[in-house]
Amino acid sequence: MRAVVAETSGPPEVLRIAEVPTPRPGAGEVLIRVAASGVNRADLLQRQGRYPPPRGASEILGLEVSGEIASVSDGVQDWAVGEKCVALLAGGGYAEYVAVPAGQVVRPPQGIDLVTASGLIEVAATVVSNLTLVGLRAGETLLVHGGTGGIGTFAIQYGAALGARVFATAGRPRKLALCRELGATDAFDYHDDWLAALRRATDGHGADVILDVIGAKYLPSNLDALALDGRLVVIGLQGGRTGTLDLGKLLAKRASVTATGLRGRPADQKAAICAEVARTVWPLIESGRIKPATETRYPAEDAAEAHRHLASGDALGKLILTW
Repeated sequence: MRAVVAETSGPPEVLRIAEVPTPRPGAGEVLIRVAASGVNRADLLQRQGRYPPPRGASEILGLEVSGEIASVSDGVQDWAVGEKCVALLAGGGYAEYVAVPAGQVVRPPQGIDLVTASGLIEVAATVVSNLTLVGLRAGETLLVHGGTGGIGTFAIQYGAALGARVFATAGRPRKLALCRELGATDAFDYHDDWLAALRRATDGHGADVILDVIGAKYLPSNLDALALDGRLVVIGLQGGRTGTLDLGKLLAKRASVTATGLRGRPADQKAAICAEVARTVWPLIESGRIKPATETRYPAEDAAEAHRHLASGDALGKLILTW
């Protein structure tokens, strides 16, 4: 089969198409013939040598795909050859075929084309698992950093669907406008004093929940932005991994800081998350309450260009590789 490979860590130019062995599904797994592969920031980090795959996972990049079931191994009851599907992966998605535990495979939302569906499962699983973990409730205030990326565009809509009042940060006027179009009450330019803007917009209350892809750089400001009993959940480290946390402020606010990752979770946890996404998110997409992100599609041969685009900061929504 063809796959996008990187023989060494480095810039996007290390990515190329090569012939590699087709994986064989093990017990409880299915083999998927890939139609499209979602591109995520984790892929950029892995290409750079900064985010190695979990032990036992494929060295090939790619955390989500859509396609059709090509074969079914022993122990799999719910899938048949030829069925359309999307899958959450620990790796291996930038390829024409990928083997994956059946619990991490779900049917795509009705009415969504298969290529678009490839960019839904990873962001949905990330956002749903984390907002469920911190217990976002209707009537609370949610702040989403990076509001126009794949995670952000989904989180704004999902938070609004849950009945939260959503705010977001982004970097340019067109991106701020997109956040508002997606359902954010307001959006703040992160080049400016977004903390002061949030305080004004919430009459000093702040955010009950903050979904943060930045990490260390925003840690002090995020703590200042939290309301009493607020919850900060860190899911990315675009702004660094080591910061200073004022425990006195944390205690005074009765606040909590959580950091989670999805890729390294055991298969049973991923299966439970995928089932929750299919149960709670797909109906919202099918009804139009959540719309798939703006997307840019690239042939798989142009994976390097897709990585350059995502790293540039100009990308909106999801980037997808097609096979």
